[in-house]
Amino acid sequence: MAAPPAPREVDDRDVSRRNFGMFFVARSAARLGDMMLPVALAAGLVQYGYGVGAVGLAMASYSGFVAAFVIFGGVLADRFDTRKVMVLADIVRVGTQSLVAVMFFTGQVVLWQMCAIGAVNGLCAALFQPGVASTIPRIAKDVQSANGAIRTAESVMTVAGPSFAGLLIGLTSVGGVFVAHAMTYAVSAGCLLGLRLVGNSGAREPSTFRLDLVEGWREFRARTWMWSVIVVWMLLMITTFGPTTPLVATELVVGHGETVFGLVSSVGGLGMVAGGLVAMRVRPVHPLRAGATAMLGFCAQPLSVGLGLPVPAVAACFAVAGFAMAFWGVMWATSVQTQVPAGILNRIHAYEVAGSLAMMPVGQALAGPAAALFSPAAVLVAAGVLAVVFSTALLSVRAVRGLRRVSP
Repeated sequence: MAAPPAPREVDDRDVSRRNFGMFFVARSAARLGDMMLPVALAAGLVQYGYGVGAVGLAMASYSGFVAAFVIFGGVLADRFDTRKVMVLADIVRVGTQSLVAVMFFTGQVVLWQMCAIGAVNGLCAALFQPGVASTIPRIAKDVQSANGAIRTAESVMTVAGPSFAGLLIGLTSVGGVFVAHAMTYAVSAGCLLGLRLVGNSGAREPSTFRLDLVEGWREFRARTWMWSVIVVWMLLMITTFGPTTPLVATELVVGHGETVFGLVSSVGGLGMVAGGLVAMRVRPVHPLRAGATAMLGFCAQPLSVGLGLPVPAVAACFAVAGFAMAFWGVMWATSVQTQVPAGILNRIHAYEVAGSLAMMPVGQALAGPAAALFSPAAVLVAAGVLAVVFSTALLSVRAVRGLRRVSP
């Protein structure tokens, strides 16, 4: 009798490819849904008689809770199974976005309820986000290429998301967009459950929650290049990114319609695709210096809308801004993931996310009052000028421009 075939040994490369593929799909699906949201939110609230102030408050309720609780999410990700925390956050968001869909289908859209659901989603994002940083080094040996590939996929979804949202609104309604958004979180949760990860990135000696927070802060503060970037990013959030998000969405939706806003956003996504692809191949010795230089291009987006340029010119400026953001994002994420030890990475990432987002809700909430006091155009032009000022400030910090790349 012939001997039974020997069991096939598991090839680490097969597992690595499978893990990366599952994570790649999870991030792509989640990004598709997230990029559908601004179009649906702006169109839906405008449809029910709300203005830019309401859109800003709805967005601020989300980003405010992310900023407030992401530090605690980082500690939880280091203390427990990172993947389970991320899956739980996705499952909750399936429920919240399904609830929003019901609200729009039934015509019962109340601003405070939208803000409350945004807050719950922000809490879920705060639990989810820290795990992204520590998962990538566990599924890829070349961290920069992995970041570039994921950023490119997210950029493709940035192209598809707004256009898909506009198509769904035309074919169904705003509620249909939120149904699709809920489904993207379900796909993300399923893919994360399929990962085959050995151990837990946060496994370490027992400690208390407070000591974990203190240790995370101490490690964050010890890295001048990191906290310097976050300080500048806080200023960018309150003066540039925060006001730009609701003002650009509202100005383009009101002035040109949801379809034009979706198409222009999609062109911006094409710029992000290009930025991600370039970042996969370019290996600057000083990654943050290269990224900060690219970030000078972000000013094109708010300036184009604020100056009232023709739609084709606005689309081109969105592409430039998208390239800048994607390239910077890969350089920054790779620097964090390769410069910080695994045992502290979730908490370090949580502190940098919290600092990055802390001023976002302030900028979003002030968008309406600032536009009323001056004008939407004036606020957007000022945001573009300040984007140049603060990107230049990044380059002036020696620890930032001098940080050297860590080879894979």
